[in-house]
Amino acid sequence: MIDRSRLEEIVREAGRMAHALWPGAGGTVKSWEKEPGSPVCDADIEVDTFLHRELGALLPAAGWLSEETVDAPDRLDKGLIWLVDPIDGTRDFLRGRSGWAVSVALISEGRPLIGMLDAPGRGEHWTGIAGQGSWRNGSRLVASTRAEFAGARVPADSLPKTDQILSTVDKPNSIALRIAMVAADEADLIATLRWGFEWDIGAAALIAREAGAATTDAFGKNLAYNKRDPRAFGLLVSAPAIHGAAIDHLADRAHSIAGTGSI
Repeated sequence: MIDRSRLEEIVREAGRMAHALWPGAGGTVKSWEKEPGSPVCDADIEVDTFLHRELGALLPAAGWLSEETVDAPDRLDKGLIWLVDPIDGTRDFLRGRSGWAVSVALISEGRPLIGMLDAPGRGEHWTGIAGQGSWRNGSRLVASTRAEFAGARVPADSLPKTDQILSTVDKPNSIALRIAMVAADEADLIATLRWGFEWDIGAAALIAREAGAATTDAFGKNLAYNKRDPRAFGLLVSAPAIHGAAIDHLADRAHSIAGTGSI
């Protein structure tokens, strides 16, 4: 159906483009805020334009949903869509830190078929294929198999008092890379309790699932894509044996925050 080698070339080229502009590699970019607290830079736009053109040529029948492109409602009529975040982790990108990635997923009838992350600042390329597995730099991934919730590794700068039964590990700004850490058994749990967007998680959640992680929203429900409203409340990716405990641990906060309806 799709030339996977060509898809990988496109995603890696997008990573090279971003890396050339990355301050951490000596590049320069202009940045601004789309809205308060939501930075964007000209590298986001350049990579988005490149991916839109090349992925469109690779699979002309597919629709398009990207963080940096005005949403086109005709995607809802498509069986296939590209789900793209041209630079996930823009804050780290702008600060010259390596915790950012290009994120691309192909979605079919609401489910991810292929997911790729390219993180050139870390020398990492991640791939997940539905029903076949996931890999980082060609090495097959096996997700965390932790069985005890207390002490679980979480990518975080710090933890509120109610979560201090957990332990922190390095936190890249990119949520996609934090999800991928569970896939690579470098973390046991990633959880968010906020309204987010499909393009933030599509590729990485597939990579984690194919490595054996449990992947749901904050309430334990299956993730869905290409919805009319591309938001979802919360994300929970973890070792399967602690997933239920994580849902229980977060339940009161999840219901309280979700009820506000704010992003």
